[in-house]
Amino acid sequence: MGKTIIGVMGQGGGAREEDVRAAFELGTLIAQEGWVLLTGGRAAGVMDAASRGAKSAGGLTVGILPGETAAGASEALDIPIVTALGEARNNVNVLTSRVVVACGAAGAGTASEIALALKARKPVILLGATDEARAFFASLGGERVSFAGTPREAVEIVKRLVDGEASR
Repeated sequence: MGKTIIGVMGQGGGAREEDVRAAFELGTLIAQEGWVLLTGGRAAGVMDAASRGAKSAGGLTVGILPGETAAGASEALDIPIVTALGEARNNVNVLTSRVVVACGAAGAGTASEIALALKARKPVILLGATDEARAFFASLGGERVSFAGTPREAVEIVKRLVDGEASR
């Protein structure tokens, strides 16, 4: 089946500092597990921080970019994928990921990725989500939605999900 790809989604511009710190740690932990990190690829917020974290730990990073060029891509990407799809790339992000981790406050783009993942029956982990977001996405996704308070907790959930899939 190839390498395990973990998608980390979150706000670009306007991301909260605590979400950026969590994304960096999450990217680092994903790389340490030997998984491939996939983000929206831009040099902003959660996407950039997760990519930088994974790169700092020697991981492989993939970014699904919205434009017709790699302009604005994170320097921490190994594989920038140029799509010219704009926000429609969100569907590519979630369909390519084995598990989607939404890091921090969910803006409209992140919320759409969570919803698309749930529609595609992908497992979603909400890391540091607000109570409102937790309630809303749990009502949409039921058991496919998990919650984590720290990046380490998120990775432990990913391990259980990936190991559970492998044993089926």
